[in-house]
Amino acid sequence: MDPKCQYVKMNDDHFIPVLGFGTYALPEVPKSKTLEATKVAIEAGFRHIDAAYFYNNEEEVGLAIRSKIAEGIVKREDIFYTSKLWCTCHQPELVQPSLERSLKKLQLDYVDLYLIHFPVSLKKDVGIVIIEKKPK
Repeated sequence: MDPKCQYVKMNDDHFIPVLGFGTYALPEVPKSKTLEATKVAIEAGFRHIDAAYFYNNEEEVGLAIRSKIAEGIVKREDIFYTSKLWCTCHQPELVQPSLERSLKKLQLDYVDLYLIHFPVSLKKDVGIVIIEKKPK
């Protein structure tokens, strides 16, 4: 991928890379694979990293970013990092602590974009019910 990847100008005059690397992995995928894949993505030229608290791999994603910064491959400002607020934390008093928890796990000073992951609020101890199709 061309390291001079294309960007889109947002209405606040900041830029976001048009192509992002998603870090979601199924629970059975070892977290070391997330670390490895994120490093490879940065080496390949990805500059937008999309992650979330719900993915349960923020430590590995943060380590990958920090290691590529330490190697001189990128600077922090080269990476556009997106994270997401989980649906049990929509109450106003939970937003900042949720972001701070993610930053601590990532060991980064800031995120570039913080989204609401799922537009429906859930109570803290309520999980998501996955409805599967029955085999024919």
